[in-house]
Amino acid sequence: MPLDAQAPDSGRRALLEAWGVVKNFPGVKALQDMHLELRHGEVLALVGENGAGKSTLMKLLTGVYSPDEGQFLLHGEPLEVSGPRQALERGISIIHQEFNLVPDLTIAQNIFLGREPRYGGLLLREGELNARAQELIDSLQLPLDPRQVVGTLSVARQQMVEIAKALSFDAKVLIMDEPTAALNDAEVRVLHELIRRFVRPDTGVIYISHRLEELKAIADRITVIRDGRYIETLDTPTTTVQDVISRMVGRELAGDARPENVRDDRHVMLSVRGMSTKALLEDVGFDLMEGEILGFAGLMGAGRTEVARALVGADKMASGSVTLRGRPVHIASPADAAKHRIGYLSEDRKQLGLLVEQAVESNIGLSALQELFQTLGFVKDRAVRETAERYVGDLAIKTPSVALTTKNLSGGNQQKVVIAKWLVKDCDVLIFDEPTRGIDVGAKEEIYQLLNELARRGKSIIMISSELPEVLRLSHRVVVMSEGRVTGVLSAAEAGEENVMHLATMRFIGDR
Repeated sequence: MPLDAQAPDSGRRALLEAWGVVKNFPGVKALQDMHLELRHGEVLALVGENGAGKSTLMKLLTGVYSPDEGQFLLHGEPLEVSGPRQALERGISIIHQEFNLVPDLTIAQNIFLGREPRYGGLLLREGELNARAQELIDSLQLPLDPRQVVGTLSVARQQMVEIAKALSFDAKVLIMDEPTAALNDAEVRVLHELIRRFVRPDTGVIYISHRLEELKAIADRITVIRDGRYIETLDTPTTTVQDVISRMVGRELAGDARPENVRDDRHVMLSVRGMSTKALLEDVGFDLMEGEILGFAGLMGAGRTEVARALVGADKMASGSVTLRGRPVHIASPADAAKHRIGYLSEDRKQLGLLVEQAVESNIGLSALQELFQTLGFVKDRAVRETAERYVGDLAIKTPSVALTTKNLSGGNQQKVVIAKWLVKDCDVLIFDEPTRGIDVGAKEEIYQLLNELARRGKSIIMISSELPEVLRLSHRVVVMSEGRVTGVLSAAEAGEENVMHLATMRFIGDR
């Protein structure tokens, strides 16, 4: 019977609690006065937007971080853990979205890795190892052979191995981070049945998921957190998906009014049809207008960055077409994209966007070095310097000199250097992936103004951001993605936070 068939017993004792938990990082208040209560025999869903604080809270529970304030209680007693190993010893186990398995080892070897029975502490007692693994597998009613090599298993069966490994530590609290992200509907049902078998009067599950529609099938209650704070805990049987979404996004948009729709008389600059990749994307299509900021929204793993990478040739398209200025183009690499005047500003600007040990002027001139700043193989240093100084002035880059090493600039000014690099190239299409990540509030405002000014100049901009208020503030239209597909394209007037979140949490039926 589904766990939500009856309202959870409000009299159940708390298995795990968090009270007044605070965690700060330099310049960031990750958690403020956080509260959590997992009851005995319950599946508690934990939901929130990207950056809400879910991962930080779980790292505190499992000893990766220590809280600055507040306390955790386990069975009503103070809980302090100094690391993941001690958390396991206290009965708290986490299964991450990215599995922590060794593909070349067997199921049994993975389950008891580092705890294998050995003769004299040296030679592996393989028969005993397999027997112990088989006993655990039988108790969980899993369709697994302990001698199978993990690398040969499907994603769903690897998930089962992770669960068996977690429970081999006699876990009382099982934390599951996006457990169904890579599973189809049939596999999700198997996983949910496994969770039900695990939940007993002395155990509980914290279930982190962006798939809001599946929470009705598995969760007793739903705890919503937002911007590092506890918002509310809802009883699943009496709660709708819309109730959850409204609490997840219930905040005012920052800054200025959102933009109006792009005028109808503007031409299509870029058109994508049927874009698919082997890894994730399926039949992605959209149009980008001249002078438009086209926002891409979606939850983690939706495929937004993958679209950008496929578009500039960093990832290979399995199928699909790209039309630029009305003509079909084939883009095989980022260098090809640059030749077509498409610039990609990666979310990892330090690794992929900048030469941080080089001067500001060298970075700004880099993208157009051969076309504008070289003669017979010699670099025209004066021309590079004069161009860099012009863009430093135009973009208000705060640096005492264009000769300064780029790593010495603030994050916001480093981002402006990347933008200047592509403006020197005179790109018509600019793709900004997380343009304000790691940038303080004041610098964010400057980046926002700059993007709006570029659009007014006629540049066509794709803007990917995990911060939904940022997407809504800047975008003329919003493309929403889920599970590698486009689930909707909304005008600025249509793109309320709840509408976007509804499309971002859609799940596709059937196998991929």
